[in-house]
Amino acid sequence: MSSTARLSLIFGSALLAMSLLSSAQNVPPPNGLPPINGQTGQDQRTQNRIEREMAKKAAKERQAAIKRDTDKLLELATQLKESVDKSSEDTLSLDVVKKAEEIEKLAKSVKDKMKGS
Repeated sequence: MSSTARLSLIFGSALLAMSLLSSAQNVPPPNGLPPINGQTGQDQRTQNRIEREMAKKAAKERQAAIKRDTDKLLELATQLKESVDKSSEDTLSLDVVKKAEEIEKLAKSVKDKMKGS
């Protein structure tokens, strides 16, 4: 085999190897796994957008729960006041004590939700 033929064969083999290596880098990973070098910029922007939307939805749900609980607090406080107004100075019913405990528990829940817990 002449040296020119050998050089052509080596050069052709090198080109083929480089071609195979570069095409292997463009193959998507199996099973939808993220690329080895991390997410692409587009993937990261999509992930950030999804996270923002989820946080916004969670904040809306928390606000709705706070409103619902404060409405219930107002209702319970009104009922408690009516019960206290009906009672005498010597007697407080068990219902009044239970209602006060329920208000306390609900108020703590509202406080925790407002803190974002």
